[in-house]
Amino acid sequence: MRLLSTGHGRKSDQADALSVGIAAWSAPALRTIEIDAAVAALRAVTEHRDDMVRARTQLINRLHAVMVKLVPSGLARGLTAEASAEALRRVRPRDTLGRTLRTIAVDLVAELRRMDRRIASATQTLSDGVAASGTTLTKLLGIGDVVAAKLLARTGSIGRFPSPAAFASFCGVAPIEVSSGDVVRHRLSRAGDRQLNYALHVMALSQIRYDSPGSSYYQRKRAAGKSHKEAMRCLADVVYRTMINDSVSSLSPAA
Repeated sequence: MRLLSTGHGRKSDQADALSVGIAAWSAPALRTIEIDAAVAALRAVTEHRDDMVRARTQLINRLHAVMVKLVPSGLARGLTAEASAEALRRVRPRDTLGRTLRTIAVDLVAELRRMDRRIASATQTLSDGVAASGTTLTKLLGIGDVVAAKLLARTGSIGRFPSPAAFASFCGVAPIEVSSGDVVRHRLSRAGDRQLNYALHVMALSQIRYDSPGSSYYQRKRAAGKSHKEAMRCLADVVYRTMINDSVSSLSPAA
């Protein structure tokens, strides 16, 4: 709208606001924004948990850097607070540097334990929210409470997507056609919600690795000529149909 108006397409806050208003006025099919308090709360907890998980990873890295200086034999992969505490019980350095490093490690272990408790509490809150929503997403292989909460929180009302293609585009899993002449090809979209993209990828990996309806669906797409990644992206339809069915069920009168 801005590019086709007068003013040579120059960008400014005023021009953008006017263009958005004109576009909205000329598109009566646009949906009115509705804020679902339960979904908003679920998204807030999901993002808070993601932040804590990233902080925990940084904390683990700092702890590992200190521990390797105290334990010459090395440490097992997947460092935890319990494993670190057990290793520290066997370390009794006498020099100043060693004692200082051990004190730092003890502090980091205590901080890691606090972080683990906070993450566990947030995870339980997500589980409660998913249970209260009545969704059946968790019945799909590869979708637990955390992934289901992310899908619900970042999708919002599934009714705002008129088709599986619209949902796939929003999630960034719809391929973009870049054909030229007789050559028909597509490239991966870099747009869309990357968190939803990640959640669908986690689900799709589990679906194709185990014997499940999703795996059969994936094999049919492969037999139809789709590549591995294209067939995986088609599994987004399974999530869309599940959420649509849940929405219809929630609107149906109780028996």
